[in-house]
Amino acid sequence: MLRSSRHSRRVRIALRAARHLTVGLWLALLLGLARPDAACAAPMVQTVRDDPGGAIADRVTMIRDLRARGARVRIVGGCWSACTMFLALPGTCVARAARLGFHGPGSPRPGLALRPDAFERWSRIVADHYPEPLRGWYLREARHILVGFAELRGTELIRLGIPECRD
Repeated sequence: MLRSSRHSRRVRIALRAARHLTVGLWLALLLGLARPDAACAAPMVQTVRDDPGGAIADRVTMIRDLRARGARVRIVGGCWSACTMFLALPGTCVARAARLGFHGPGSPRPGLALRPDAFERWSRIVADHYPEPLRGWYLREARHILVGFAELRGTELIRLGIPECRD
């Protein structure tokens, strides 16, 4: 009986410790002091080889999710349109041979232009995802390209301060 009593006391102590640990972990998560995946996985690395872009709002959501997970992005190939917004993420790098294509925001319906206020709003959202001096260049020049792209190579972006991908 004594052994059983000692065993159940140890179980109660272990359960109490686990409960305190769980409460502490939840508090750390709520306060942003810990990530749920921090103990389980290395930071995610997404490699971009041929990304045509897409809707700006969808890319903003994707970038927000990647940022929350502490993901990094390696741009090693073609990255066009909204794909270039990955440059907002800390730790994003570009390979020397990468090609990034920039243009202004367009209407989701081909052949229709955005209203001037919508054009300005979406241009600013895109530009906010670029570091300087790329942001200034985009607002002065690239956002006015509505057909085709202004292409920058990885070597040019590296000269502008974007980190180079190292293998």
